[in-house]
Amino acid sequence: MAVIGFHASHEQIDPRQLLADVKLAEEAGFSAAMCSDHFAPWSERQGQSGFAWSWLGAALEATSLSFGVVNAPGQRYHPAIIAQAAATLAQMYPGRFWAALGSGEAANEHITGDRWPEKPRRNQRLRECVEVMRELFAGREVSHDGLIRVDRAQLWTRPETPPPLLATAVSAKTAAWAAEWAEGLITVNQDHDTLRRVLDAYRSAGGKGPVCLQVHVSYAAAEAEALAIAHDQWRSNVAGPPLSWDIDSVEGFDCAARTVRPEDMHAAVRISADPAQITGWLGEYLELGFERLYLHHVGKEQRAFIETFGAHVLPELM
Repeated sequence: MAVIGFHASHEQIDPRQLLADVKLAEEAGFSAAMCSDHFAPWSERQGQSGFAWSWLGAALEATSLSFGVVNAPGQRYHPAIIAQAAATLAQMYPGRFWAALGSGEAANEHITGDRWPEKPRRNQRLRECVEVMRELFAGREVSHDGLIRVDRAQLWTRPETPPPLLATAVSAKTAAWAAEWAEGLITVNQDHDTLRRVLDAYRSAGGKGPVCLQVHVSYAAAEAEALAIAHDQWRSNVAGPPLSWDIDSVEGFDCAARTVRPEDMHAAVRISADPAQITGWLGEYLELGFERLYLHHVGKEQRAFIETFGAHVLPELM
């Protein structure tokens, strides 16, 4: 059975409202959830960026859903701290928490004042973080001197089963690399040929665990309104990597998005006023081989999306 989850966007919605939204999503029939972990939004128009780890504890307590978070250890976060945070959530809520690890974006990581590394070095740093976290989950004392440094760290509170560490990847090259260490993969909606290559690269390299897709959608009662929502809230994300990895300010993203037209939004967001059309699109992703879909309505107001999808989309897919 497919898992259809709700994506909670901390960049767009304040944490109190977002908690109400995820509770409503569970009531509507969403079977899982995940959230972002940003220090800054993608655009001044979004205007939020709550601390994901505080919110996750509240969301896990307020619902019975499983939750994941996309996180980038190594610069803004020391991997021992993320291991401690993840282990605590997994101990409190067994079997309900996972983390998807990536190499990060300068918009969030520059706050440390450290140099923003090139992508190969960021991947190497991430690999070291994964190894440190797994050693800590196993109860070992860890010291490490590499791109990250750890001095005699040990987790004293650990779950019986460590939380799964998935990988984030938007390219086939990264997906194949991630297959060496990941317990699952998550990517974002792109054209079908690219998604097939990402999936094939991960599985061909021995990648295990669930393959997940975050799907950006914009739904409204009228097509023009759905398009306007997407253009207002998500046009800063149309360019994608590597540009999105290296811009280090909200102002930079808004500047980069000045020439993005409303019609350009279809490349990054599934936009429609017809639930049946969106159901068809989501079904195609499941046919490609994705086992979990996490739906991100890119508007700030979530109620109409949640209620409509609960009534007309989820019953057709689950």
